[in-house]
Amino acid sequence: MKLARPLFAAALLVSALPACAPLVIGAIAAGTAVVATDRRTTGAQIDDQSIELRLSNELGTAFKDIQKDVHISINSYERKVLLTGEVPTEQAKAQAGEIAARSLNVRAVVNELAVAKPSTLGQRTNDTTLGTKVRAQFVNTKEIPFNSISIVTERGIVYLMGFVTQKEGEIAAHVASRVSGVQQVVKVFDVGTPEEVQRRRLGASQPPAPTTTPAPATSAPPASAAASDAPPAAV
Repeated sequence: MKLARPLFAAALLVSALPACAPLVIGAIAAGTAVVATDRRTTGAQIDDQSIELRLSNELGTAFKDIQKDVHISINSYERKVLLTGEVPTEQAKAQAGEIAARSLNVRAVVNELAVAKPSTLGQRTNDTTLGTKVRAQFVNTKEIPFNSISIVTERGIVYLMGFVTQKEGEIAAHVASRVSGVQQVVKVFDVGTPEEVQRRRLGASQPPAPTTTPAPATSAPPASAAASDAPPAAV
């Protein structure tokens, strides 16, 4: 049985975090849900939910003294963590990345935090609407495995996560870039061959083994950057 990540994560978030916590987790931040069927196993989906919740607590504790100046969205896909949102200083950005890299089971960190004031409610509402528009375009494009792509939207920038082929990733980025209001598209995909993706779709392959080794903190390349064919490479 597959789990609906946003609903499950939201329920746990309410009980796990203080009412004034500045952090949000999972696809809730994007305004678009990762639907129940994707290329991850149920175990991998649960691992990602656990990482998002655990890291929310860890970052919430680390930034409790400046929480009014911090807005961090946390998304995990097969233990690759994407950090988006706003923090007040470069030091806070680096600290958030380091905390994420040390967090249990995280294999990689893509730190896309902006040094800026927290986005407004109006901006986040616009991001939610924008993410919904991108999802609609994915649904209407047969070459895109929309069930397997997580969409995160911050300040008009669309981040795409998932396990895809090179061609699927390129098409998804192109379609997203043509949606009105999208300022930039950043691919945070893991890339596999068509055969690897087919095996994953059929449930034959297993998710990467958990590790407690600190993960490298990096920034994702824009959609126009060159990509590697060897998984799990971010493109």
